[in-house]
Amino acid sequence: MAKASARSKSSSKSTESSKSKKSSKSTKKSARKSTSRPSKSTKQASPLALLFPDLESELATTRRMLERVPNGNNDWRPHAKSRTLGELATHLAQLPGFGLLMATRNEFDGLAPRPPQPMLLTSAERVRAFEETSKQLRAILQQMTWDQANAPWKLRLGDKIVMSAPRTQVLRTVFVTHSAHHRAQLGVYLRMLETPVPWSYGRSADEEPPAAL
Repeated sequence: MAKASARSKSSSKSTESSKSKKSSKSTKKSARKSTSRPSKSTKQASPLALLFPDLESELATTRRMLERVPNGNNDWRPHAKSRTLGELATHLAQLPGFGLLMATRNEFDGLAPRPPQPMLLTSAERVRAFEETSKQLRAILQQMTWDQANAPWKLRLGDKIVMSAPRTQVLRTVFVTHSAHHRAQLGVYLRMLETPVPWSYGRSADEEPPAAL
């Protein structure tokens, strides 16, 4: 009886050891799968969601700045080497068009003929043009695939390629960061013209962000 009991215990231990090994292997396989495969949510996320989560806030900040540009001062400039207020504000309003060009074409030739740009002489005209182009850009970016996002985008001057980078990298630099750069300049213009400067990434000397932010 003692020998039978010992054999039973030995068999039980062997079975438990086998189960433990199988469980360990299963756990390791599961761990390998979880690290080698992207999660479902990551696979489904769009380039817009992952690479441009700040798009709406950036557009809203630019709009606030354009709304504040005082009419009747288009020819004013802080220095002889500076752009006029009208030139700077119009350029900022047209920058979503740069983004649209980069999102819908694979290259741009800086020496090629360009269609004439509309004259934007008032704040209302600039805001309207900005909103219209931003709406088109937003729609294109919402449909952008990862293949399109990672595709090379080129800037050329005739036969000379002066820049080649992934499309979304160019969009970030030439549209989003470029807009922030000119907004900062425009803020200085507004301050010198005694015009309240809107808040951007935080409070300005004239305005606090909404409490909800």
